[in-house]
Amino acid sequence: MAMIDIRVKILRYQPGQDAKPRWQVFAVKVEDESTILDVLNEIHWQHDGTLAYRRSCRSSICGSCAMKVNGRNVLACETPIHRFGTKLKIEPLSGFEIIKDLVVDLDPFFEKLKRIKPYLIVDRPMPDKEFVQSPQQLEQIGESTLCILCAACSAACPSSWPNSDYLGPAALLKAYRFVFDSRDDGADDRLEIVNDKNGVWRCHTIFNCMEACPKKIKITEYLSRLKLKVVENSL
Repeated sequence: MAMIDIRVKILRYQPGQDAKPRWQVFAVKVEDESTILDVLNEIHWQHDGTLAYRRSCRSSICGSCAMKVNGRNVLACETPIHRFGTKLKIEPLSGFEIIKDLVVDLDPFFEKLKRIKPYLIVDRPMPDKEFVQSPQQLEQIGESTLCILCAACSAACPSSWPNSDYLGPAALLKAYRFVFDSRDDGADDRLEIVNDKNGVWRCHTIFNCMEACPKKIKITEYLSRLKLKVVENSL
């Protein structure tokens, strides 16, 4: 590995100190195979200990380190710096209130998730061991279960930016995951919740969510299936 010099421009916001967010530039030396998270750690540990950002698993599982780098929503822990070169522009996810620096308030995001009841609803007798699914039934929901709730898709969705009431792609994807789950009995309730001007019909099939998703989930395709299910249920 070789050491390289990079220029990192970070959007900073210190509550009680800054009237509005401001940019700060750091010149740092890191290994050429570093990730965005490695760069942030270097800045936090060696240059400015007040820099705030979220990170946890470092394995693309928890979703906590989602942020915008050079205009693209990414997970800092899995994204190598060579994807962007030696000049980085790092800022928090769009559409959320900034708490401090790269940390945003995700409470509204999780409140929307709660609205679609993201858990199995069972109104039938429980089996002695477990519910059995066929490979075909599992295939319908398999990819949608990979969502790690990083909020990158919702932050990338233009329909979300002017409308804070829109459920957003992450919550709607979770609705799809349970509506199409053969073990679940709550489809009617969820379809009624998403059949709203701020629900699935606010999705305009822009595909930003798919581009931003670190798990490469075909979100737009699943939301289109959800729309068809809403129509079928209404009829």
